[in-house]
Amino acid sequence: MIHPIDPRRDVQRKFPLLGRLLPEPAIHFFSAYFPPVYLSHVTGIRSAATGKEIEGWLVACPLTPQRMLSLPLERVYRKIIETGRLAERLGAQILGLGAFTAVVGDAGVTVARHLRIPVTTGNSYTVAVSLQALREAARQVGIPLAEATAAIVGAAGAIGRVAARLLAREVPRLILVGRRAERLENIRPLVEAEGARAEIAKSLQALREADLVLVVSSSPVAIIGPEHLKPGAVVCDVAQPRNVSPLVAAQRDDVLVIDGGIVEVPGEVDFGFDFGLPPRMAYACMAETIALALEDRWESYSLGRRLSIEQVEEIARLAEKHGFRLAGFLSFGQPVSEARLQRIRARVPFPAGRAWG
Repeated sequence: MIHPIDPRRDVQRKFPLLGRLLPEPAIHFFSAYFPPVYLSHVTGIRSAATGKEIEGWLVACPLTPQRMLSLPLERVYRKIIETGRLAERLGAQILGLGAFTAVVGDAGVTVARHLRIPVTTGNSYTVAVSLQALREAARQVGIPLAEATAAIVGAAGAIGRVAARLLAREVPRLILVGRRAERLENIRPLVEAEGARAEIAKSLQALREADLVLVVSSSPVAIIGPEHLKPGAVVCDVAQPRNVSPLVAAQRDDVLVIDGGIVEVPGEVDFGFDFGLPPRMAYACMAETIALALEDRWESYSLGRRLSIEQVEEIARLAEKHGFRLAGFLSFGQPVSEARLQRIRARVPFPAGRAWG
């Protein structure tokens, strides 16, 4: 299940005339009254381990992120559940929640109670893939994790909480960023128990000290600008909609921003709908749902706001077994060139980074 993130662009993908004619405020308003939308039939997914083929469907909850945050929660649940019932009628045996449908309220628990099929947010595999991408980007530009300062924006959320614990095993210092300091204080001892020194940030300005930044917050607008980032930093933006401003790409050629949570799906997959990624690529939340189906694990895997490290590690193993692979780096939807990587390496303040050049 997906939903419009960039209202005009995304509506235009399915309804070209509406997307061109309706102003963005009108799209936000009418999204509350539009019914669930059938998008496409997904074919060609094949396990690299077993050869098993599966099919599926893309369905859309019409609500925009702004409407999900402004409407009464019960009304938002009702619209997501209606979309889930469309998936049931199509024949789906498991439902994956994407973007804000996985974030609002209790992160899928209420939705799952009202459907006959299992539901997953995909958050466990999103954690795994995002950390894989951050590690690989760090390796390519020459940032040694064992010497790096990392930051997590949205550290108290479902994804941020478990990602912080895992990243704390690899870096000596971790900056925790979030809207509520008391929630960050609650997870500080969990992070420090994994090995890193944890610090609570009072503002986004603390990101100026971070070599690596993982962005997993649920803000409906961009919150990280060019002024917040250190030269040579690598930023993995997992948030949907993006939380890193496009101004960073325009004004900071000394910073690498990668779109997080994207993988290559095994087989000759045809999603039947352009949701903004290159062919055969999918968001990790989608991929978790697909991996569970390939494994015949018809269960509500990632629900609620307390994910475990064991869940993250297990779904990573299952996905690797069936042939899911980290996609090539994209930055604001565009491939990252070797020339861009070279520019970042030149600004990395570690000898390993400078040695790449």
